[in-house]
Amino acid sequence: MSDEIENAPRTYSGALLAVIAIALLGAVGGLIWTYTLSSRLAHQDAALADTAQQTKSLAAQLRETNARLTVATDELGKSLGLTQKQLDARAQQLIQREQADSQRLESAQKQTAQQVSAVSSEVSNVKTDVGGVKTDVAKTQTDLANTNSLLQSMKGDMGQQSGLIARNAQELEVLKHKGDRNYYEFTLTRNQRKPVGTVSLELKKTDTKRNRFTLDVYADDKRYEKKDRNVNEPLQFYSGKDPGLYEIVVNSINSKNQVAGYLSTPKNAPAPVSAQ
Repeated sequence: MSDEIENAPRTYSGALLAVIAIALLGAVGGLIWTYTLSSRLAHQDAALADTAQQTKSLAAQLRETNARLTVATDELGKSLGLTQKQLDARAQQLIQREQADSQRLESAQKQTAQQVSAVSSEVSNVKTDVGGVKTDVAKTQTDLANTNSLLQSMKGDMGQQSGLIARNAQELEVLKHKGDRNYYEFTLTRNQRKPVGTVSLELKKTDTKRNRFTLDVYADDKRYEKKDRNVNEPLQFYSGKDPGLYEIVVNSINSKNQVAGYLSTPKNAPAPVSAQ
């Protein structure tokens, strides 16, 4: 019993010490956990502060960027506005130029159309003229053919067979185109000696009622009188170093004082010094 009494305080003292030890350990653990937690909170606070600072800095940078963007946007708007004005002005210039070019083109087309119309009209006139000329040529050829068939050959006043005789200007043109002889037309006035070819002729008298006349021929220093001859009668004489047959034909008596006709000479006869 005494042993139990002696041993009892020791047991309670040990338990107390154990409780105290546990309490101390708990307190120490709590302090450690509190310190650790405080350190972590301090670290988190520092991190939050740093984050807040960074956020503040980012906000400032964002405001600055926004300001720059605003300025850039304004400048861009102004630039775009100026460019749009320039584009509008350029477009207006192009429209005006296109309208002017269109007007010039239309005017040129009208002028060209008028010129083409004028040329077409002239071509039509030329065609008409050519057609008329062709008709005239055909008619002339027909007339010449008819005239050629009417030309006559007859004896002259010297009994020599004459060539073809022209009784008018149209028939004379046919003879000239044949080219067999030389022909010189003349108009003689009474009592006026006139050179014709290489000879001279002088009208002495006319008889308009009977279509008769008298004239003198001067050739090779000789005079030949052709007295009381008929219109369209070949009056013949010889002339030249190698005498060739010359012929005078009076086609008309125009009045009491004037006759008209032609002189015909051989092709190889001398030519006059100047045309009469």
